[in-house]
Amino acid sequence: MKVHFIPFMAESVFAGILISIAGWGFLANPVIGMFLFCVGLLAVVKYRARLYTGTAGFITGWADILPLVLILLGNIIGCLAVAAVSLFSPLALSEAADGIITARLRVGWLGTGLLAIGCGLLMSLAVDFARRNKDFSDWLPLLFAVPAFILCGFPHCVADAFYCCVYLLNASEVAWGSLAAYYGAIVLGNFIGCNVYRLCKLQTMAIFNRS
Repeated sequence: MKVHFIPFMAESVFAGILISIAGWGFLANPVIGMFLFCVGLLAVVKYRARLYTGTAGFITGWADILPLVLILLGNIIGCLAVAAVSLFSPLALSEAADGIITARLRVGWLGTGLLAIGCGLLMSLAVDFARRNKDFSDWLPLLFAVPAFILCGFPHCVADAFYCCVYLLNASEVAWGSLAAYYGAIVLGNFIGCNVYRLCKLQTMAIFNRS
């Protein structure tokens, strides 16, 4: 994965901003927010912005790990920027974010990490199809995968980064250890899920080729 630092980070921050705007909508209205996430991910794929879950399942070796970390960092910076703007919103965003974070912490880092695998799998599947861009049907998995991971309660590390930023900017006391453990579990779970999809795809292709 080639990295030209400034445009690379700009594309990563842009992806974080797109997902955060969708997350803002989700905090305001979860039903409408599901569809806003579809719009955000469609824009990420269309404009080739660098999103962690759109990249983790397509890395080719250890040399791509550092760029992947930079992508996540850029995504989080974008989330923080949008969260800072959200402080001026009259909507009850902090209360909604607090509810999400509290629920995640109640599940614990292990359960949250396991749930995050489902999100990574669905995202890699959706992005893989959308990148083909041969006809409209290639975009359908993206339109259905997003509501699926939200309804199932599968955490997405960039969306959750936005919720965390909103939560942290409004919280008076923070359990940093628990918060770090749960967020790290989401990042790892998403990574595993993204690559589980790739392994399943390769295995399926191998079976069909043998037959």
